[in-house]
Amino acid sequence: MKKYFYLASICFALSFTSCEDFLSVESPDELTTDNYWRNEDDAQAGLAAAYSQLYHGDTYATSEVRWPTEEFRADLFKLGSDAGNYDQWVALYYFNYTNGNTQFSYYYQDLYRGINFANQVLANVPNIPDLDDATRNSILNEAHFLRGYYHMMLLLNWEKIIIRDEYIVESSQLNKPLSDRSACWNFVIDELKYAINLPEKRSDDELGRATSGTAYSYLGFAYLTRAYEEADQKETYLEEALQALDNVKGYSLVSGDELIGMFNGTNKNCSESIFEVQYSKSEANGSVHYSYINQWIGAKELNGYDEILPSDVLMNEYMKEGELNNGRYDERLYNTIYYQCDYFNDGTGRVMGKEYDELFGGNNKPVFRRFTSPTLEEMSDACAINIPLMRYVNVLLMKAEVLNEQNHPELAIPIINDVRRVHGNMPPMTGATQQEVREQIEHERILEFPLESYRWYDLRRWGKTASALQQAGRTGFDESKLFYPIPKWETDANPEVK
Repeated sequence: MKKYFYLASICFALSFTSCEDFLSVESPDELTTDNYWRNEDDAQAGLAAAYSQLYHGDTYATSEVRWPTEEFRADLFKLGSDAGNYDQWVALYYFNYTNGNTQFSYYYQDLYRGINFANQVLANVPNIPDLDDATRNSILNEAHFLRGYYHMMLLLNWEKIIIRDEYIVESSQLNKPLSDRSACWNFVIDELKYAINLPEKRSDDELGRATSGTAYSYLGFAYLTRAYEEADQKETYLEEALQALDNVKGYSLVSGDELIGMFNGTNKNCSESIFEVQYSKSEANGSVHYSYINQWIGAKELNGYDEILPSDVLMNEYMKEGELNNGRYDERLYNTIYYQCDYFNDGTGRVMGKEYDELFGGNNKPVFRRFTSPTLEEMSDACAINIPLMRYVNVLLMKAEVLNEQNHPELAIPIINDVRRVHGNMPPMTGATQQEVREQIEHERILEFPLESYRWYDLRRWGKTASALQQAGRTGFDESKLFYPIPKWETDANPEVK
């Protein structure tokens, strides 16, 4: 039976560290740092706790924390009919939030909790007796990956962050200042480099755990992002990114129903998946491993909550090449969005077993297909849909971007065309100049990654955030909103944060 490792209920047994101050709580009848770290099982349970923060802690938090914080800023989305009932989400969308906004404060807190759990592993596993070196090193490298990943997600959303590189056991360790952004990137990259020594593949009972491919993918992403931020070293970081991305091996693109299945729970951990959050409907040992992301993202007409919808910008991007695919648009449109068209009204019940007009009353309301259940009946319940965090297509498009920025558009074009052919069922791109390839890469990334939380980071990397939001008719943004402010609870508690 699959373990669905990082959603194991044991992670809660390790929550003997306070969420507020990260100090150990000692009790004679409870596990503590002094009596817990005894053997490999304890080490693996500690690692499970570190993984647990990938899904922000409970069945609702994944959707209610992740997507408002990461996606509501971007130009590809608009608020659904119910989102207006949540003022903290609306504030993110209109950029009129304060440092007391609850959603990005939870996001920040959850990432640091994951870091704290990883630090427990790194502090205590070296002292476990009778643990063979290979096992010990693998566990430590995995904890380094998670610590690097969580710091990287913080760095993508905050301009400066606190580097938490030790397990906090006394109050004197609590207050630390923000670190220089360059130092933060150095730390993230060093952490990810530990993890390139992880296994290339995982067994069926270890699905969801990081691999060397996971580490190389995020290492490439880190170097690519840094290349744009530090222009004086752009060529160096581009070359480092290319080397990392070239080491992502053993993966392949999927298409058609297999691609749709990556986002509806029917094709988990497939050959295109490099890293994804694991869910199941299991309630073994009283733990809960499912979520309500299907209802949060699903439209009300699909038995969902109607919180997030595709924007006109996204719909226009899908359609701008026209009907080149045997009278159809790019196949990624149909895989990602339900909308009023012959394809979803052809009598075959492609919209959860129904016709589009039957469900939407003859009105055209584009809604997300991604992360919704295959049937209406399943939409009425919690789901076990995994969340892909890194797919092989992202590695390919990042590699194409690196090659193009190195003045080799001729090497980038075949990669782009492979993606178009397999995922979009589309003909080769036109255009061959570096600028044309840049524009094509942006087009492909828009079509590929709705709801995968890359658009904001792409826009900021390319220096296009303000112009994109202006074209989308979004107001309230200025350059001060490229990153979130440090949450108020941090600045109140930590006098070192200025």
